[in-house]
Amino acid sequence: MRIRALVALALACATMACGVFGGGASLFRQYEYEEEMYLSLDGSATLYVNSSLAALNALRGTSFDAGPVARFDREAIRAYYSTPDTHVSRVSQSRRNNRRFVHVRLEVDDIRRLGSSAPFSWSTYTFVRQGPEFVFKQEIDGASGKDAGQAGWTGRELVAFRLHLPSIIDYHNTNRDIGRGNILVWEQSLTDRLRGARLTLDAQMRTRSILYSTLWLFGATFVAVAALFVAVIWWVLRKGRRIG
Repeated sequence: MRIRALVALALACATMACGVFGGGASLFRQYEYEEEMYLSLDGSATLYVNSSLAALNALRGTSFDAGPVARFDREAIRAYYSTPDTHVSRVSQSRRNNRRFVHVRLEVDDIRRLGSSAPFSWSTYTFVRQGPEFVFKQEIDGASGKDAGQAGWTGRELVAFRLHLPSIIDYHNTNRDIGRGNILVWEQSLTDRLRGARLTLDAQMRTRSILYSTLWLFGATFVAVAALFVAVIWWVLRKGRRIG
């Protein structure tokens, strides 16, 4: 019985590892460049950029030392991503496949102005209200085309753009299921991104946030339970008076 349970657990873990995660990406899927945006209904956002320095140089035209043993210049990364509309809150690094990766967290005042910042100037952003919905669109077009040197790429590398939306999604063009927590993921090969193949992110969502709807439902439930509790107490007291 114990062996059967262990086998079932192993199969479940394998299924999770091979299954979808974050809108269809594998649990162990690795990206050479990734933007992950948590969008708010007022147009502000928290944005994470995860990229190898080689990909950052080739895609955005930066000149960071991508050598595997080079000193990591945290302040240079921070300065590059700090603009009037973007505010860096964290910079860290990691290493994978003998390449150095950078991880940046930014707070964005208004994504509609994000394309005016050099790190994101390859994108145009639209975020407007149309009737009962908000429409988000990001069009990514072009790359710097800078030579990345001996990056060690195999041709199988991917880039991803991940979007976390705060309300019910009515439409998207990812061609995959919505991930847990209202996550949309668009993927492109690094080869296509390097040659500037256009990628369009398109999504429509409702104007009321999921959190607001949840709080409203919780409040309504609480009021109903409280009313029922008061009614029960009133009924018990009334019945008690009649017996007395």
